[in-house]
Amino acid sequence: MTHDNTPTEGHPLVYQVHLPLSTKSLTLISQAIRRHRREVRSRWRKLPDEQVALIVLAVLRHDQRPADLAAAYRVSHHSVRRWVRQTITTLAATAPRLDRVLTRAARANNDNPLLFDGTCLPVHRPSGHAERRLWCGKHKAHHLRVLTLTDHHGRLLWISAATGARTHEATQAKRLRLPARLRHHDLAVICDRIHTRLDDQPHNPTVITGRRGNRHHPLTPAQRTANTLLNRERAANEHAHAHLKNWRILTRLRHGWHPHATTLLRALLVLTNSEINR
Repeated sequence: MTHDNTPTEGHPLVYQVHLPLSTKSLTLISQAIRRHRREVRSRWRKLPDEQVALIVLAVLRHDQRPADLAAAYRVSHHSVRRWVRQTITTLAATAPRLDRVLTRAARANNDNPLLFDGTCLPVHRPSGHAERRLWCGKHKAHHLRVLTLTDHHGRLLWISAATGARTHEATQAKRLRLPARLRHHDLAVICDRIHTRLDDQPHNPTVITGRRGNRHHPLTPAQRTANTLLNRERAANEHAHAHLKNWRILTRLRHGWHPHATTLLRALLVLTNSEINR
């Protein structure tokens, strides 16, 4: 019997990966690549735009390592990283900003309030002063936190800049002047109970939260029913976060993505909306 013990070093091994994405996402990525090439006046790349779009989607959706993809396509891993960052920068520029989202929601003249919540994204343990800034006391791990606005159908409308999880959600919302902006557009949002003191004008509330009880002041049956109804409305927000976290690159952000976390999240917001609204 002949034994073939030839090492695989130097012989590329290629495997197939299924990307559960629509053609609309592939087209959106390809258009972003072409737009960037027109901006920088680049007429040539080693791979066609469609293959570059597939590489970018593989990195974002399945968190494939750039070095592995580069070996399969016989390009440099620096090229793969550069393509991914150029693409997400172009997509993030098209993400909606907070004032435009609120203006559009006010023009819709819809009686349903918006949903406001925060979510944490795990990151690899940083070094230096960032370790304390990213520490999340709730999860007992290092996280980045972002704030989101969602409609009652579970569609993501807006996502904030990524900050360290040490900063409280209510503090982030106050820095964004969220109650004043909502009052300017005659809108209201439904939040969880950690935002009880977020609204600066209780006589003219724009932030709807549940009631808190304790052993000295228990909640009445009517208050518990109101909390249940609010939690039922907030379920759409959790669905929106689940759609966003389907991009497995957010499973645990590595060190190289920490400075680009906000750009990455806004690009994924655009891609998530294209997947949901197809």
